[in-house]
Amino acid sequence: MNNAVMDPRRLELLLELSRLGSMRAVAETMQVTTSTVSQQLAVLTREAGTPLTEPAGRRVRLTPAGRRLADHAVTILAAIEAARVDLDPAAAPAGIVRVASFATAARQVLLPVARILAGQHPRVSLHIHEHEPAEALGLLADDAIDLALIYDYNLAPADFRRGLTVRPLGSTRWGLGVPSDPGRGRGTAPEVFGRFRDHDWIVNSRNTADDEVIRLLGSLAGFEPRVAHSADSLELVQDMIVAGLGVGLLPARQPAIRGMTLQPLHHPRLLLRAYAAIRRGRLAWPPLALVLDLIKEGFPG
Repeated sequence: MNNAVMDPRRLELLLELSRLGSMRAVAETMQVTTSTVSQQLAVLTREAGTPLTEPAGRRVRLTPAGRRLADHAVTILAAIEAARVDLDPAAAPAGIVRVASFATAARQVLLPVARILAGQHPRVSLHIHEHEPAEALGLLADDAIDLALIYDYNLAPADFRRGLTVRPLGSTRWGLGVPSDPGRGRGTAPEVFGRFRDHDWIVNSRNTADDEVIRLLGSLAGFEPRVAHSADSLELVQDMIVAGLGVGLLPARQPAIRGMTLQPLHHPRLLLRAYAAIRRGRLAWPPLALVLDLIKEGFPG
C-alpha cells in the first residue's frame, strides 16, 4: 500500500459495493453515476496499491484485499460518524441496513421498526430478507447482510458465536399443536407427547431444531416420533394439523384456528430463544446501532 491518504467517500463506495453487489446499485444508493463509482474505485485501487475488484460475469466483485479493506472501512467510517455525532449531536444516522430474519420476527418486529424509521429516521432504511438461522448466518459470514435475527430452542441449543457479536433478544413459549379434542388432559411435556405416539409429526422444512426437540421429547416419552411432513409456514402447519395430517410445534402466542388446540409443554418447558447477530466491530456503525436498539425495544417479551 502506498502513502496516499484514502478518501472516506471512496471507502464508503467500496463498502456499499460489498453490501449491494453491483456498481449500478451503489450509484443509485449514493445518488451518483455508475461511471463515477467506477472512477472513484479505480482511484482507491491506486491508493491501496492492490486490486480491490475483479470481473464476475457482467458485474464486479471484491477481491480478498477488497473485502479486507471493506471490513476496515466499517471501522473507519464508524469512527468518522461517531466524531461527527459527537461534534453535532443532532446529526441523524443515515444508511441502508440489510437484515435477514426468520419469518415471525420479520413480521412482528422488523415491519414495525421499518415504520418507525420511515417516520422518525427517514435517512435509515431496512432491506429485509426472510431466512432461517443457518441461511442468515451464511449471508452474514459472506457480508451479504449487516444483521441476522436468529433463534434456537432451549432444548436444542445452538452455538451461534463463531466470531460474531450475538445479543439475546428474548424468548417465547412453544407448545404442541394437535387436533381439537376437549377430552385430552394436560401433563408434563413427555406425557403430552406420549398421547400422540401413533400420530404423524410435522417439522420445519428449513431448520433441524424442530426435529431435534421432537425426537428428544419423544425419547423421554419412550417412542420415536414418525416425522412425515415438513413445512416452513406456521399457518400451513396449523392447516395440516386441522386436516388430520399430524401434530407439530407452534408458538404459544400463535392464534389457534378452529379445529386445533395448542397443548402447553411443561417439565421441561419449551422456549424459542431469539438473538441478533452481527459481525464483530460493526456495532459502531450508527444506523445499525439504531436499528438494533429499536429491535430490542420492539421484541415481544
